[in-house]
Amino acid sequence: MGGTDVPVVVGLDNGGTSNNATVLTLDGRFLVDGLVENPSEVRAGPAAAIEALARAFDGVLALTGVPRAAVRAVGLDTPGPASATGVISSRGSTNFSQPAWRGYDVRTALELRLGLPVLYHNDGNAAALYAHHTHFGAEAMRRSSVSAIVGTGLGGGVVEAGRVVAGAAGMAGELGHVHIPLTGLLAPDQPVPTCACGFAGDVESVASLTAIGRNLLPYWLGRFPDHPLAGEAPERAAKLVRGYAERGDALAREVFTQQAMALGRLFTVAANFTDPHAYFVGGGVVEAAPDFRDWFLATVREHTVLRVEQAASATFALVPERDMAGARGVAIAALEALRAGPAPRPVVAG
Repeated sequence: MGGTDVPVVVGLDNGGTSNNATVLTLDGRFLVDGLVENPSEVRAGPAAAIEALARAFDGVLALTGVPRAAVRAVGLDTPGPASATGVISSRGSTNFSQPAWRGYDVRTALELRLGLPVLYHNDGNAAALYAHHTHFGAEAMRRSSVSAIVGTGLGGGVVEAGRVVAGAAGMAGELGHVHIPLTGLLAPDQPVPTCACGFAGDVESVASLTAIGRNLLPYWLGRFPDHPLAGEAPERAAKLVRGYAERGDALAREVFTQQAMALGRLFTVAANFTDPHAYFVGGGVVEAAPDFRDWFLATVREHTVLRVEQAASATFALVPERDMAGARGVAIAALEALRAGPAPRPVVAG
């Protein structure tokens, strides 16, 4: 860490409990090499949360010794779903449960508070962008990727030519709500899993922490009635499953095999839509012991059906530095927005 005389952008990653902040110089150097966190205050409502983001902004500048006048733009991410311009979904979000958040324009509110341009992505897209640029480096603007970020829900992002594909309403990359085939994934008597969004059989209904507690663990505990997790409260049991899986526990491996299969089927769908150069997996599911992490990624790869030509050119990898990926991803997006030239003119006159 250290001060700089060159212009910078600031990346702010807003989560359900904490904000994380970073600083990126316009010549491409991160001035923060770890987490710089403060409480996000999202449960106190939008006004308190915007003030918390402003404190995160001020705090990371003080830590790095960067004067406020050096900041050219701010990147912001929040949990989705939200529009490309930072308007939280009218149905709300897992982390934004109060009615005041529904339809709230978080990007504009922060822009007005800071008096600086603010670029927005949801947290899945931000992590996807960071994974893409970190993996491909100098080739990033000539490559494509799809990322699945497994957390409380399932986020993700589609990156083409180094930039996030946002979509018409800004909700492209909501990969958790893609429906996948369940034949061969579920046990013969296993109920069809349901998602908090109301869908049945989407990826998030299998591959998420919520899915473990809601759908997978209740079924598998019925097959392993003497398992130690049977005596735990459901929410705590869901969080403990990964530790058991790391130790090779049979029930836990059944749970994570189904999650890996679901991600493989998601990537199979992606292969036929975008044919990316790389498939990234991130989130708490891979913040684990190396043996388990490698097994999980290999199982995802095993269940991703690619054509011979695709398999020869595709890479499977983990999202690096998950806790910092959001802030760094939106900082990269803010920097690229500053660098971008004018949009191309249409070929056919209107």
